[in-house]
Amino acid sequence: MRGIILLIIFILLGVTIYLLNKYTRSPKKTEKPVQSDSAASENKEQANEEYERPEGCCGAHEVCENESLLATNAKIIYFDDEELDAFKDRDPQSYTDEEISQFDEVFMTLRENELVDWLKSLQLRHVPLPECIKEQALMIISERRNNPVTE
Repeated sequence: MRGIILLIIFILLGVTIYLLNKYTRSPKKTEKPVQSDSAASENKEQANEEYERPEGCCGAHEVCENESLLATNAKIIYFDDEELDAFKDRDPQSYTDEEISQFDEVFMTLRENELVDWLKSLQLRHVPLPECIKEQALMIISERRNNPVTE
């Protein structure tokens, strides 16, 4: 009798775990059509030739390049902030309140998903952020990493 009760408990536990996994996981992406082994290996070789992994990259380049604040590529993106190039190689401690407000103007108009690209762009342009804005930006990025929002 005990054996039957234990068997029923294990089955119910298994069904519960299955249902929790099924309804709490994010939906899977659509699967790619099945390719022959030779076609798949050709595509893999082409992808390896097209993309060179940056030094120190973990291989999850779609994630780590987007999440990293280090500018790994030389692509400068302007966010209607060309006037900030005047602060190239300046000491952030020397910024006046008016100069800080120029950075703040651009910072406040950015969407949350543009913030990392803006910081990378400033880094490539050698434009240091004022400390108060840098702290705000890093706090937003930290919150986003800890509580990712599905876009």
